[in-house]
Amino acid sequence: MKLPNHVAIIMDGNGRWAKERLLPRGEGHRQGMNRMIDLADYAFTKGIDYLTVYALSTENLSRPKEEVEGLFNLFRLYFTVNVKKMIKRNMRVKVIGDVSALPEDIQKLIAQNEQASAGGTRGCLNIAINYGSRQEIVYACNRLVKEGKEITEESLSSALYTGGQPEPDLIIRTGREKRISNFLLYQAAYAELYFTDVMFPDFTNEEFEKALSDFSGRKRRFGKTDEQVGNA
Repeated sequence: MKLPNHVAIIMDGNGRWAKERLLPRGEGHRQGMNRMIDLADYAFTKGIDYLTVYALSTENLSRPKEEVEGLFNLFRLYFTVNVKKMIKRNMRVKVIGDVSALPEDIQKLIAQNEQASAGGTRGCLNIAINYGSRQEIVYACNRLVKEGKEITEESLSSALYTGGQPEPDLIIRTGREKRISNFLLYQAAYAELYFTDVMFPDFTNEEFEKALSDFSGRKRRFGKTDEQVGNA
């Protein structure tokens, strides 16, 4: 099977998963976080090098205070306990987004875990927290202007949060919606898109395999003709 090098996932449906089961929305987010960790381990075991997950958008911060605080507590738990397990498994963890808007203790935990996992070679997990792609592009442009650099495709790509990483080959969205919601807009120029009705807590390894199989069957032309890319 032809595998993508970089997979990005919009982990949608955690709250609705909980609501359908008459559970608090926070329980859905907790289940989603657990699933994210297991999925990263599975993806890296298969040989996928990069996994980027959409954990919290800039717009999500406007949700009810109780829900946002619940997410912050999950991040505290994740970066205190679970990332240590991933470091032991030789994974690298990187957070993309404007972390300056997060509580100071979470900012410190993120920095500590990014540094501790920097040497991981098994795979890189990018966690998008307080992330918005339009904001990211503006940030990158302003950064280049301040550094006195010309804005080109190459320089802009390098100034993004994902600078130095390959662009995603496959973007998956769970939870029934069929849009990319301000996620990796620049990086997704040639990404294959896969949508599923499955809510993220139920997005099992088997469901992930369905997405990978679908990707494997697609012909990626990048603007070329069938003859140029071949029939394989």
